[in-house]
Amino acid sequence: MDLTSLSAWISPLLLLVAVAGCVYALMSAVMAGRFARRAVPVFPEGAARPSVTILKPLCGSEPNLYANLASFCRQDYAGRVQIVFGVQKPTDPAIEVVERLREAFPALRLDLVIDPSQHGANRKVSNLINMSARIAHDVVVLADSDMVVKPDYLERVVAELSQPGITGVTCLYHGVPANRGVFAHLSALAIDVQFAPNVIVGTTLGLAKPCFGSTIAMTRASLTAIGGFRAFKDDLADDYAIGEALRALGGEVAIPNFTIGHTCVDTELSGLWRHELRWNRTIRNVDPAGYAGSVVTHAFPLALIAALVPGAGTGALAVAALALACRILLCLRIESAFGLTPHAYWLLPIRDMLSFINFTWSFVSGAVTWKGHDYRVVADGTLIPEHVIGSETGATSI
Repeated sequence: MDLTSLSAWISPLLLLVAVAGCVYALMSAVMAGRFARRAVPVFPEGAARPSVTILKPLCGSEPNLYANLASFCRQDYAGRVQIVFGVQKPTDPAIEVVERLREAFPALRLDLVIDPSQHGANRKVSNLINMSARIAHDVVVLADSDMVVKPDYLERVVAELSQPGITGVTCLYHGVPANRGVFAHLSALAIDVQFAPNVIVGTTLGLAKPCFGSTIAMTRASLTAIGGFRAFKDDLADDYAIGEALRALGGEVAIPNFTIGHTCVDTELSGLWRHELRWNRTIRNVDPAGYAGSVVTHAFPLALIAALVPGAGTGALAVAALALACRILLCLRIESAFGLTPHAYWLLPIRDMLSFINFTWSFVSGAVTWKGHDYRVVADGTLIPEHVIGSETGATSI
């Protein structure tokens, strides 16, 4: 096949996928509104609230860490609440943040576990294994350290978990830039106009059954039934694997109709690229067919590529403009549905191009960087450290 005949079909094919992407964006906008308007489970008036243990694995002093953690301490919840923080190094600067929280919230039970024991390749899960002995209550809520929540978060999550047929609860999230830099805002845009709409469409159509580290709520009995955290010690997508295990108990993992905040801390392109590449490769391993099919969400870059093909004509540029307009409309709808702060819309074309390049590169290899450690990801999603990690001992509970 010569270059002329190749260009004769490649440009129309790319434009066809781009037009499908425009339809997908509009469909996502409609579904986002419906998702946010769903009925909200509530406790019956006067009902006792179950006691809750919140697990917070920590690693280093991240930007906004104190504010993020403090938001979990300010919950309007009528039941007893314990928060267990865990670190793996006695020199971890996150310890100082926990001590500040103890001073600020003296009436709240805040436990700290310092334990360097490594149980598998996934360091976060190893941290959770070390922390799990301190769980004191019947409901367990796991939430990543970079999440920020409103005071009604725990009430709404536990109410959802209390519904019949629910064995777990996870939460959709939106981006919260931790600084005014362009890379933090690009990271937030990726969450709000790519991640969140894809989740809403996938769950609405029954094509996806996700579970996110933003929140995983379950009963203590369910945690025991799925083998505890030790069962996920080598999984890259530990949150997804936990969700699958909870569904295997015979129930569903519910997603409430609100979002919580994910703090976006990137200050340079390299950091943004690495963590988005890890996200993409995680999704690729969890759902390879669905991930490949998500090429349709990259309508704007595909239309631009089609426009560069010799003989494409001005129609390709018109499709690119349409794709960008649909993305802006989707962004506006997500902001309206979940009450989010408006984005800088001029960043959307940059965001879309960067996402497409990262999406394409994610197929090249299985290498990821996570919390400063390098891993290879094999076909089943298992993490293989680039350097063998030895077990350590020396636990401390405070």
